[in-house]
Amino acid sequence: MCSGRAIGGAKILAQRVIFLADMESFFASVEVADRPELSGRPVVVAGDPTRRHGIILAATKEAKRCGVKTAMPLFEAERLCPELIIVRPHMARYIDVSLAISKILYRYSDQVEPYSIDEQFMDMTHTLHLFGAPEEVARHIQRAIYEETGVRARIGVAPNKLLAKMACEARAKKLPEGIFVSDSQNFKQWMHPLPVEELFGVGSRMKRHLNGLGIRTIGQLAHFPVERLRQRFGLVGERLWRHANGIDPSPVTSLQEELQKGIGHGVTLPYDYRDRRAIEVVLLELTDEVCRRARRHGVKGRTVFLGVRGADFSRESGFNRQMKLSEATHLTSEVYGAVRALFSCYWRGEAVRQLSVALGELEKGEGAQLTLFYDRLRASTLAHTVDTLKARFGPTSVLRAVSLLPGALSFERARKIGGHEA
Repeated sequence: MCSGRAIGGAKILAQRVIFLADMESFFASVEVADRPELSGRPVVVAGDPTRRHGIILAATKEAKRCGVKTAMPLFEAERLCPELIIVRPHMARYIDVSLAISKILYRYSDQVEPYSIDEQFMDMTHTLHLFGAPEEVARHIQRAIYEETGVRARIGVAPNKLLAKMACEARAKKLPEGIFVSDSQNFKQWMHPLPVEELFGVGSRMKRHLNGLGIRTIGQLAHFPVERLRQRFGLVGERLWRHANGIDPSPVTSLQEELQKGIGHGVTLPYDYRDRRAIEVVLLELTDEVCRRARRHGVKGRTVFLGVRGADFSRESGFNRQMKLSEATHLTSEVYGAVRALFSCYWRGEAVRQLSVALGELEKGEGAQLTLFYDRLRASTLAHTVDTLKARFGPTSVLRAVSLLPGALSFERARKIGGHEA
């Protein structure tokens, strides 16, 4: 019997105590909580099918019993479940509920890290003694979230973030009570028999590579010579080996601390873009958003990241590249110069479906390095003025002329949150 158990027998962990709270069918749960008449019915939240967003974003357990799954095309879900109730997403509402859940978690620890809109880590190492045993605290948190938001949480507890995530995904979600507690000694008994693709970080492509080496379970990966994995896959191979052995020293990082790592924005395009000019317009708009956010937080960045994904999602396509700047900046003209240079260098003319821009190696500071041919101080003052106008009158109150061209997305993005209508 493994010591990581569901309710009723887990020991208080001797090392770090990390919780992962994952909300069950989050978007759909929020809709049902707001509209009680939908309770017990097959409900899905789905995007706009007329703009290639017609996929299932979330489904209630009643819909899942019919075979409906997240990311399934809407037409297929309707075929499986003719009585399906389709609700358009309300992203602003989901963000409000997610923030309310964060406030609940902060009652138990000051170390809370949003992992996604419906998943949050907490480090309970230094506050657990105030509230009780791990499973008892998990029950309290679960009850508070449900009573205040109507959303049910599944909670994994372990000595690090990786094991907490695995405990939640592989065990808590399969238990009626939705809580599972593991420790650093006997996690192998429940995790190592799992298929290797269930290990966090192993996608379909890596699964094929590992299977080719005879690795089909997490346990087999854990016992495979790490030197061979490092030779074959580099640092990724060593990281996966460490994960398979339950090793993950990464800290729970608050939102403000996470901000220091980088600021980025991405977009899934409404159709396949093939025209260079149209792609560059969207890249400029994304760069504007990234730099405006950096200025709002009073930071500058030294490294520019560009991500481009091709239109064919069935295979690896596109590229991810970065460029180091000579000076830290938060000015659009300087960041976009690097973005455009990266795009020109690595784009081969294929159709594009997703774009992302990010600014990394952030540092505090508002001063401007003077140059002979470019007045950075004036450019920074102008940028802050535009930021003030947008904050007061809306994101589309001041736009570049290129945002009026076909293919530009500023007006559409201003109406949406997370790619969906607010």
